[in-house]
Amino acid sequence: MTTTETGATAAAPASPARRRATVALLKDHQRRLRQGHPWAYSNEVHMEAHLKALPRGSIVRLTDAGGTPLGTAAFNPHALVAVRMLTTDPTAAIDRAFLAGRLAKAAALRARLWDGPFHRLVHAEADRLPGLVVDRYGDVVVAQLNAAWIDALADDLVDAIRDTLAPRAVVLRRDSPARQQEGIEAGDVTVAHGTVDGPVAIEENGARFLADVVGGQKTGWFFDQRDNRAFVAGFARDARVLDLYTYGGGFGVLAAMRGAAQVTLVDRSAPALDLATGAAALNGVADRVATRKGDVFDVLEALVAEGARFDVVIGDPPAFVKSKKDLAAGAKGYRKLTRLMAQVTAPGGILFAASCSHNVDVPAFAAEVARGLSEASRTGRVLRTSGAAADHPVHPNLPESAYLKAQTLQVD
Repeated sequence: MTTTETGATAAAPASPARRRATVALLKDHQRRLRQGHPWAYSNEVHMEAHLKALPRGSIVRLTDAGGTPLGTAAFNPHALVAVRMLTTDPTAAIDRAFLAGRLAKAAALRARLWDGPFHRLVHAEADRLPGLVVDRYGDVVVAQLNAAWIDALADDLVDAIRDTLAPRAVVLRRDSPARQQEGIEAGDVTVAHGTVDGPVAIEENGARFLADVVGGQKTGWFFDQRDNRAFVAGFARDARVLDLYTYGGGFGVLAAMRGAAQVTLVDRSAPALDLATGAAALNGVADRVATRKGDVFDVLEALVAEGARFDVVIGDPPAFVKSKKDLAAGAKGYRKLTRLMAQVTAPGGILFAASCSHNVDVPAFAAEVARGLSEASRTGRVLRTSGAAADHPVHPNLPESAYLKAQTLQVD
């Protein structure tokens, strides 16, 4: 029995699964979800008036047009992606235990990939937690809340993380622009459990780096480039290396660790360069690592004018194409960046170009890299086309979520 607001007693409330609203798909729109796609769009939902009044991220029972249950989903009546599937069980409780179960399965996979606790733990839909990113920095865990449903369950998420991983600190980041697509404000960064006193030391590819998990970009580090950093560092012995958009020095400091003669790190952010130089000191290679603060395009144009040449040139920029309307301008940005990089690459040198714009697919990116090389009057060969490390899995029905693409070339 429970007590109502008026003080009267009432029967115990029904279970959350029995109280939740039902959302029905329009006729003939269930096939894609039955085949495993995790989304339904707003124009595929029978959008009844009472559903429009539901809070963003409400947990609902999803059915087809005939009323046959499809499962439990997160529902946002005001977003293009109106339905995010959580489970095919229409009665499942979406709570602390549910989240802990999904986290445990994600952690078990990462334990098979790497020995150390430095990786992406949850990669949204691929780990069956749509709109959620969780990165693990040793005993500090950072969660990026990009969807309304998980934002509403933030307290349960923190408890589930503590249940599963027992970290000393949990950071919640609500500062991603991705939240705008859900109609929820980009907010603050909070330490929801424990304390974080400064940059957190991490290990990757046998080197140590510093991640600013509270004030840095994304969650503080970019684990997606782990394998690409290791591959490019294989060309670094006795080389002159230029690391553009270095952020925390992931490519350049590792190159110094692998025997580079001299490394120049370029970034427009002074705090990012501080992280990178701190990493160089941690690894005992500070004497071979220099920094240059400034806009990368401006720095490259100055290096071209100086006649500078490097044996390994790395370009890992932020997304130039944040939406489809930016596609043409962003594509030209990748072309120009490749042209300038090629102009400072020594004959026989290595050029690594990357894009994290999910709106630019692999063929389109490769075409812009090729055009940039041509505009620099250089030729070469593609040694490797690659993407993100294995802790960034891709949902098989969302190939477009494989956002990272990269090419490593030898330039004549």
